[in-house]
Amino acid sequence: MQQHDVAAVIVPSADPHLSEYLPEHWQARAWLSGFTGSAGTLIVGREHAGLWTDSRYFSQAEQQLAGSCIALMKLRVPHTPEHMDWLATHLHEGDVLAVAGDSVSLAGLRAMEGKLGERGVRVRTDLDLPGAVWSDRPALPHARIVEHPIAWACTPRADKLARLRSALRKRGATHHLVSSLDDIAWLTNLRGSDVECNPVFLAHLLVAAEGKATLFAERGKFDDALVAQLAADGVAIAGYAGITGALAELGKHDTLLFDPARVVCTISNAIPADVQRIEAANPSTAFKAVKSPAELDHVREVMRRDGAALAGAFREIEHQLAQGKPLTELDVHRLVHAARAAQPEFVGESFATIAGYQANGALPHYRATQESHSALQAKGLLLIDSGGQYLGGTTDITRVLALGETTAEQRRDATLVLKGMIALSRARFPKGARGPQLDALARAPLWAASCDYGHGTGHGVGYFLNVHEGPQSIRPPVNGGALVALEPGMISSIEPGLYKPGRHGIRHENLAAVVEADRSEFGDFLAFETLTLCPFDRRALEPGLLSPDERAWLDDYHATVRAALSPLLEGADLAWLERHCAPL
Repeated sequence: MQQHDVAAVIVPSADPHLSEYLPEHWQARAWLSGFTGSAGTLIVGREHAGLWTDSRYFSQAEQQLAGSCIALMKLRVPHTPEHMDWLATHLHEGDVLAVAGDSVSLAGLRAMEGKLGERGVRVRTDLDLPGAVWSDRPALPHARIVEHPIAWACTPRADKLARLRSALRKRGATHHLVSSLDDIAWLTNLRGSDVECNPVFLAHLLVAAEGKATLFAERGKFDDALVAQLAADGVAIAGYAGITGALAELGKHDTLLFDPARVVCTISNAIPADVQRIEAANPSTAFKAVKSPAELDHVREVMRRDGAALAGAFREIEHQLAQGKPLTELDVHRLVHAARAAQPEFVGESFATIAGYQANGALPHYRATQESHSALQAKGLLLIDSGGQYLGGTTDITRVLALGETTAEQRRDATLVLKGMIALSRARFPKGARGPQLDALARAPLWAASCDYGHGTGHGVGYFLNVHEGPQSIRPPVNGGALVALEPGMISSIEPGLYKPGRHGIRHENLAAVVEADRSEFGDFLAFETLTLCPFDRRALEPGLLSPDERAWLDDYHATVRAALSPLLEGADLAWLERHCAPL
């Protein structure tokens, strides 16, 4: 910073594809700060360093930043400025702010320049100062890229590209740049493992409205047969770093469509000034959010297999505790993974399992490690948030298990959260409704008890893709956040929670598909079809707090779970299922 006369550096959680989860090569913020949460921004100034993150990570950040010179700056907490507001206050005319151009979007850079330019602050994206001091920086990943078999992909890539080209022609674009990894994987029917738990691969994609598509990914990741198949579908392979050169070859007669919020400055800077631009969301983002009937059928079968695996894992946890065997949160992760790995078409986890016992459950994104984890006891609550990647879909589920005696407060809290889940799961809403309109339905039972939670209620889920997928979400309104209508075929999580630091945490989570409900004189109405199949632990609940309608919903759900999973289980696992699915 001194060498380049830089007053402050922003180190975001980002890579050249603006992914949520990053390859190690781009985890500079974690390397510099020691904070390993998936969301956070580090700012290093001449005399101050701060880490901005949201409420999901407050406790984790406090622990991981303890003893450092980095201050925790809690987002969306009264009297704590957002990081851009903090910079606007602490930087002065003539100061230079540096941020690596491969970790900030064009839209993000414009926002920075708009906010700080008024104060005479200059933003430089040509300096990667964290990279300059990261001497043992991990190399780029080089995992194989494979075909997503058409039996599960359902729609040929040629059809997906044709649909995309049709959208480009309607917009008047001659070319389209895609840098978001899940969009690329979906469009090409390819999968990889360059990012932990996300079946994607490092690449950029340039699609001509009339002509070929070029996939910029390392040739050594493909076998010859796959390259030939791609060529037959009009997709050529070029080196990963070749995207900037290809963009530079576009001319004044070309019109490029790209999303400035999904393309980093390093890439957008390569677009010649005389190329006409259409700045808009990637059409494929909306396409892949709506699952086809065939994809939903595969997801329903995956949910049966996933539910059967969890029934076996949860039964084994209970059995080993009853036998007095020592178990830790790490063992929970191991048992859940082993049960899923035994299922057909299982590929891997969709995220690292969160197994939080008692107070650790109050950390929404807690992760047990060899250095820091808790032993389980035959009492209290164990929160397990886990998911799997299968050829036929992606799962994400949270359950709270009562390992023995529980307190009245724990049972009350678990029931309040369940009431919120039931309210949203049963909702009927008009076509065109957005996530923020539905979010309050899940919070209302908690609000009635003067409780709340700091995260969103629901996120989209990919199809054998990222466990967090847009464009839709169910959450409170956010300034500048897009309001995307829920459409039939979209999959969303429903996951209200309640967290009491130092005591316990509750989160119940199912995945649900948006489906058509009916039509009335007031228009078309939609509803949710619950996809997840796994019983709730009734021992953690206070049934007296449930209304007759809520009790009926829970009994009906457990009857559905029992009917779906019983053919896949036997012996002790089947007995466990029957016991946990019995009517209230």
